[in-house]
Amino acid sequence: MSTTTSRRAPLATLFAGLGLTLVALIVLYVDHLAGNELRSHLRSGYPALAPADIDAAASVYLVYLSVLGVLGVLFWSVTTWAVATGKGWARWLATVIFLLAGAVSLTNLMITDTSGDTGLPPLLGWLGVLPCVAGLAIVVQLWRAPRPVRAGRP
Repeated sequence: MSTTTSRRAPLATLFAGLGLTLVALIVLYVDHLAGNELRSHLRSGYPALAPADIDAAASVYLVYLSVLGVLGVLFWSVTTWAVATGKGWARWLATVIFLLAGAVSLTNLMITDTSGDTGLPPLLGWLGVLPCVAGLAIVVQLWRAPRPVRAGRP
């Protein structure tokens, strides 16, 4: 099997993960502009808060989740480059990023705030987990693939 052929499946998975990350970011902003799922979730957990305070909390979450999304796009891009160019450390990079992203996304999904409810509404929490599914798939693919042969080595 050629090196190019052996990289096609992982590259497709990497692009799928990038796409899922972008979808999560788009849904986040669509919700912020129109759906207000996050604001409604915060309002139901803190009915005594003023609307301005709810908006401020929603904005903090928007910034936080946006930073995570941008980091996700960056990490998918770097990992894609590493796999496409046959870097031997690509599988380690993908594994470390998967473990970190998985920990953050599961924390975001399950953490409860002072109201006793989850910090994020389920829609946004689960959208943050979706790219990790592709992350797990890429880690499995990279560790099952034969190690890339470096030039000059048998």
